[in-house]
Amino acid sequence: MTIEKNHQLIADKLGINIRQIVNTVSLLDEGATVPFISRYRKEMTGSLDEVAIGNIQAAKEQFEELDKRKITILKTIGEQELLTPELQAKIERCYDINELEDIYLPFKPKRRTRATVAREKGLEPLARMIIKQYEPDPQIRALQFLNDSVADAEEALAGARDIIAEWINEDLSARNIVRNIFTRDAVISSHVVKGKEEEGIKFRDYFDCYEPLKRCPSHRLLAMRRGEKEGFLKLGVAPDEEKACAALNNYFVKSPKESGVQVALAVKDSYKRLLAPSIETEFFGVSKDQADAESIRVFAENLRQLLLAAPLGQKRVLALDPGYKSGCKLVCLDAQGNLIHNETIYPHQPQSEVSQAIRKVSALVNTYKIDAIAIGDGTASRETEAFIKKITFDRPIQVFVVSEDGASIYSASKVARDEFPQYDVTVRGSVSIGRRLMDPLAELVKIEAKSIGVGQYQHDVDQKQLQKGLDAVVESCVNLVGVNVNTASSHLLNFVSGLGPLLAQNIVDYRKENGPFQSRSELKKVARMGPKAFEQCAGFLRIPGGDNPLDNSAVHPERYGLVGKIAADRKCKVEELIGRDNLRSEVIAEKYVNAQVGLPTINDILTELAKPGLDPRSGIKVFEFADGIFTMKDLHIGMVLPGIVTNITRFGAFVDVGVKQDGLVHISELANKYISDPAEVVKLHQHVKVKVLEVDMERKRIAFSMKQAE
Repeated sequence: MTIEKNHQLIADKLGINIRQIVNTVSLLDEGATVPFISRYRKEMTGSLDEVAIGNIQAAKEQFEELDKRKITILKTIGEQELLTPELQAKIERCYDINELEDIYLPFKPKRRTRATVAREKGLEPLARMIIKQYEPDPQIRALQFLNDSVADAEEALAGARDIIAEWINEDLSARNIVRNIFTRDAVISSHVVKGKEEEGIKFRDYFDCYEPLKRCPSHRLLAMRRGEKEGFLKLGVAPDEEKACAALNNYFVKSPKESGVQVALAVKDSYKRLLAPSIETEFFGVSKDQADAESIRVFAENLRQLLLAAPLGQKRVLALDPGYKSGCKLVCLDAQGNLIHNETIYPHQPQSEVSQAIRKVSALVNTYKIDAIAIGDGTASRETEAFIKKITFDRPIQVFVVSEDGASIYSASKVARDEFPQYDVTVRGSVSIGRRLMDPLAELVKIEAKSIGVGQYQHDVDQKQLQKGLDAVVESCVNLVGVNVNTASSHLLNFVSGLGPLLAQNIVDYRKENGPFQSRSELKKVARMGPKAFEQCAGFLRIPGGDNPLDNSAVHPERYGLVGKIAADRKCKVEELIGRDNLRSEVIAEKYVNAQVGLPTINDILTELAKPGLDPRSGIKVFEFADGIFTMKDLHIGMVLPGIVTNITRFGAFVDVGVKQDGLVHISELANKYISDPAEVVKLHQHVKVKVLEVDMERKRIAFSMKQAE
C-alpha cells in the first residue's frame, strides 16, 4: 500500500512517465487545480494537458479508495483473529478491486446460508472427505454422519454438497474461471415483462433482444436498464451454462468415481446458485460503469462545446420568450446584460395584435439602441421569428434563435430570485435568453449542467459521477476563457481555479464596497484570500483597464518580473512589448530559462503578449431556418433543409430544422465514410444541411441524412 507503488501503477495504467505522475500528484496533493497545473506548471508535468491531468487525478483517487478498502478488510479479518502474515501480505500486494473482494469473501460476515446449516449438522468433515475425491463410496461414508438433524445418507450428501458449493464460490481460481468466461462469452438478454407490452411500447426494440455484452454500445445498455428500472423489461447477463460448468469441472473434478460425481453436482449447484449470480452482478456493475463513463464523456464534450459557443459580446439586446395565448415576454438589456425594460406583446393568436406589437418592438429598438434580437426556441419560436423579420428597422438588426434548455429552471431558482426579486419567472426567463446570446458561458454556469439538455441518458447514469465530470468541464471552460473580475457574477467566479462559493461571494462583496479592482494584487485584500488561493486564481482573473496591462492577460503575476526583465532587455516598457510584434519576435526565449521557468512557460508568455486576454471562442453567425417549414406536417421525404445541431450522442446527432421536434441523423448517415464517433464530423450548434428520410408522426420521430444532402 505504498505511495510509490500507486505512482507506478498509475504510470503503467495511463502510459505516462513516472516523473510526470509523481510531480502531478504532488501538485494535486498541495491543493493545485487541474486548470492551474496544465497552464502554469508545464515544466513539472512535462506539458500534460487537462485531460491527462484529470485522468491522473481520477486514478489517484481510485487507488486511494482501494487502500482504504484494504485497511477496512485487514481490520475486519484481524478482529476475527484469522489474519495471518501470509494473508496480510497477499491483501497488501493486491491492486485489483475484484481480486481483493475475492480474497475477503471467505472472511466476509454473511447471513445464514445452506452451508451454514450443513455445518451446524456436523457435515463439514464429510464435505472435506468428498472434495479430496479419495473416498470410493460416499454413500456408505455418509451413513456415519446421521444424527437427529440428518435423517439419511442422501440428506448428508446434499448438506456436504452445499458446503462444497460455498467453497467453490469462495475459491479465487473458480471465480476467475467464471469471470474469464463472462468476459469472452457473456450475452446480455432483454425480454418484455408479461402483460406490459402495450404500456412499454417505447421499449419494443428490446422486447426480445440478445447481444454479446462486450459489443453492446453504451446507449443501448442504458436504454435497456431504463426499461428494467421502469418495470417493462427483464434483463440478464450470462454465458453458456454448460461451457462454464465444463470449465469448472476441469478444475475441480479429479475422479471419475462417485466422489467426483458428487463434486460435479456441487459445481453445477455452486455455479447456478452462487457464482453465476455473483459474477452477473459484477458484470452488470462493470458494464454500467463503462456505459456511464461513455455517456458522461459524450455529455461533457457537448457541454464544453455549448459553454464555448460563440458570444455576441457586449451588445444591447432585445430578448423574447415566445408564446401564443400568454403573449411574448419581452425584455431589453444594456451592453452589460442589465435589465432596463420589460413588457408583453401579443402578435399571435388568439389576440393577433400584430400592428401594436410591430410598433412596440420598433419603438424599443430605437429607444434603447438595440443591436440584436434574441428569440427563445420554444413554443411559437418560428412564428415569432417570422413576425420579427416582417419589421423594417432603420438599421441592420441581427436576429438569433437561442436555446431555452434550462431557462425555466434558472428562472425559478434562488439565483434568479436573488438577481431579480421584483420580477416573475417569465421576465427572468427572457433575461436568461438575452444573456445567453451575449455570453453563453457566463449565463449557463447559473444552471445545473445536467439540466441544459445536451446529454445522452444523463438521468440514467451515476449522478455523483455525472456532476463531478460536468463540474470539471465548467471549471475548464471558465478558466480557458478567463473572467473579468469586475463584472463577473459570484456564480461565474465560483468556477475559477482556487475559488469557491465563499471566496467568489467575498470578491463580489469587496467590489460592491470598494469599487472595481484596479490590480490583481488588490485581490489579496479580499477576505479569506490566502496565498494559495491567490496563486491558483490570479492568472484566470482579468482586469481590463487596470494599473498593469498584464492584469488583463493570462500571464500569471508570479511571472511579471520575468516579463519586466524581457522588456528591460529590449529597452522598452511592458505595454510596448505587448503592442509591438518586432520587439517580441527578437526575444531569444532560451536566454530566460532557469531552474523555475522553462521554455514552455516562456513561449506561453510570448504568445499571450501577442494577444493579451484573447477570447478563444469563435465569432457568432446568424442561422436561418427554411421558409414555410413550421411543423412536422410540413416535412416531406426527400426535402433538403438547413438545420442546426442541438445534441450529439454515440449513435448520431440531433438536428433542429424549425419544426418543434429535433430529428436524428444516425451515425451511418453523417458522412460518406466510416466513423466511430459522431463528434468526428459534427459539433454542437453547427449549421448543416439535411435530407428528410422518414417522418413518423405517431412516434414523433424524424430521420435525416447529412451525407445524402451534400
